[in-house]
Amino acid sequence: MTPQRYYKPELDVLRLCAFLFVFFTHRMDLAPIDPAKNYWAYHLSLVGVFGVPLFFFLSAFLITELLSREQEYSGKINVKAFYTRRILRIWPLYFTFFFGMVLVTHLSDKFGYISSGTQMAFSLFSGNWYITFNGWLPSYPINPLWSISFEEQLYILLPLLVFYTGKRGLKLFSFLALLAAYSTIIYYAQKPTAGFSGEWTNSFVQFQFFAAGILLSVYLKGWQPQLHVVARVALFITGLICWLLASMVCEVHADSPHLETIPQAIGGWLLILAGVILFFFSLYGSQPKNMPAPLAYLGRISYGMYVFHITIFWLVYQVFKDELASFSTMIGLYEWKNNVGFVIAFLVTVIISLLSYNFFEKPFLRIKKRFTIIPSRD
Repeated sequence: MTPQRYYKPELDVLRLCAFLFVFFTHRMDLAPIDPAKNYWAYHLSLVGVFGVPLFFFLSAFLITELLSREQEYSGKINVKAFYTRRILRIWPLYFTFFFGMVLVTHLSDKFGYISSGTQMAFSLFSGNWYITFNGWLPSYPINPLWSISFEEQLYILLPLLVFYTGKRGLKLFSFLALLAAYSTIIYYAQKPTAGFSGEWTNSFVQFQFFAAGILLSVYLKGWQPQLHVVARVALFITGLICWLLASMVCEVHADSPHLETIPQAIGGWLLILAGVILFFFSLYGSQPKNMPAPLAYLGRISYGMYVFHITIFWLVYQVFKDELASFSTMIGLYEWKNNVGFVIAFLVTVIISLLSYNFFEKPFLRIKKRFTIIPSRD
């Protein structure tokens, strides 16, 4: 029998939403929003960083679904084929970009510097741990790669868990991961800091989102909610409210100073997790015909958009800041130059990601199909 294709365009749209959340947040690193003048724009942008956990959740859910369906179809998990697929999807762009930036930083001082220790850590997909113990890197454009290091850690573990322990082992691992996550959160809450604490990039903290994605896949067993569009909009808005409460009330601010109490910390992270799950159900099970193809396509290329966007922000707001100011003056929007830069950065990010996906990533994806058991979006 030919295995049934598993592709959910609504999850690509949700992946685009996750990227846009992150994109709005990272803009503030270089073009801050004044909370006194734009209160809600500031706070809505600030919670965008929680789009990263949404990425983690989606990865865990989709990988678990595909592995479970592979096991049902063939009676086993082909671990070698899984690793090959992940390597072909992640490694070409990741290593090309990373070592490209290493070369650029050797040739120019406009992008900071990348130490030998950083090169070793990111080459071994332990970049998140390097940042946890050493702080954010002097080369701003490579900082977001910490999340890819973290995802690779899941990709190493998950097929082995399914192969050796099945769904029972997945459940046990996920509940232990949740326990470890909140134990680590309590540890950080007991040691408040006025600077970077390392909590945000700590694998044990972020594993809760992988655990949630795995558990939902296991317990849903392919079930999909059939909800009215009004209910889906309500879920999406409620998810956003959860994130705002986590940030504004519980004061969980990702890499910002961590001064929250233990109840604040636990409540805040639970609200982030609840928001992620609500966003998921706001789209999961939607009819494919209701998902705009352009948005799904942008979600499909969101890996490249995530890798490139910080570099584009850096170019727009730092390297070419004088040119941006001149252009904004020329079109009569000098007071809005940060917003002009935002639009330029987004358009350039999309264009570069389209070129990367079609001319660089696709050849590897075609090879990846040879190792695919359950057909998916690629």
